[in-house]
Amino acid sequence: MHLQHLAAAQQAFPPLLSVESDSRDECEMSPAYPDPEDQNAERQKSNFWLQFARYSQMAFIFPAALVVGWLVGAALDRWLHTTWLYLAGILVGIAAGFVELIRTVLRDTK
Repeated sequence: MHLQHLAAAQQAFPPLLSVESDSRDECEMSPAYPDPEDQNAERQKSNFWLQFARYSQMAFIFPAALVVGWLVGAALDRWLHTTWLYLAGILVGIAAGFVELIRTVLRDTK
């Protein structure tokens, strides 16, 4: 009777339960999760690729922030009939790129 319930539970929840023994006295249920050391090694591999992806996006964020700042400054120059606001836009774009760099580094150090 107990083995039937155990088999039914194992079929209903295969990732959660595993049968250690078929005898009635020695029947135990244990989690069917991989070894924590294996998970830690896998997590370190994925962590490397996750950090690689986050830092490689900086190669696009810095130039994009710079170009957006330059374009906004140039648009303000045309609108306000000035000749120096594009430089302010470039500086704001550089600052935005560094802010994003700091955010990324702080996110990875937590």
